[in-house]
Amino acid sequence: MKISIGAKPLFYTNPVVVIGTYDSKDRPNVMTASWAGICCSNPPAVAVSVQKTRQTYENILDKRAFTVSIPSRSHVEATDFWGIVSGRESDKFVATGLTPERGTLVDAPYVKEFPVALECRLIQTTEIGVHTQFIGEILDVKVDDHVMDAGGRPDITRISPFIYDSIGRRYLDIGPTLATAFSVGRTYLSDRGAGRGSR
Repeated sequence: MKISIGAKPLFYTNPVVVIGTYDSKDRPNVMTASWAGICCSNPPAVAVSVQKTRQTYENILDKRAFTVSIPSRSHVEATDFWGIVSGRESDKFVATGLTPERGTLVDAPYVKEFPVALECRLIQTTEIGVHTQFIGEILDVKVDDHVMDAGGRPDITRISPFIYDSIGRRYLDIGPTLATAFSVGRTYLSDRGAGRGSR
């Protein structure tokens, strides 16, 4: 039996990402976010939701650009700190000793020490209650060479990203591989699965 717990921003799983921007004086800023995700394949695009009270909100509207850096679990403390303090009150890079790296295609910084960074050009803005959703076209993905596999693809086990539990307010590791996508479900294409419907 399911139990109703009311309307909550609950979704499994929530990624942990860091949004990078420059302010009007070209000062780098970062903000930790979990309301984020890929929203289109062609053009490749990512959506991030930001409250209007955040410095990041102003910066994205001003520069029409942002980056999304994906932290590894070794940087969980800095990542959490960047979600606690405001860029108006603290130089977050100085406080953590991490490095802002200027994007090559957009006017926004990414986190040099994080293994993956997406450079995004703002293409759409949608007001949703207390959050504004910014959709950015991904112009480039930068990946550290040491997290690539033998085939030249990013390896999630080497990247070591982590996820956020919004109800428990905790960060968790991503677990082991369960199955191969677009493969394990093919068992339903056999005779015993015929007639069960399709997408």
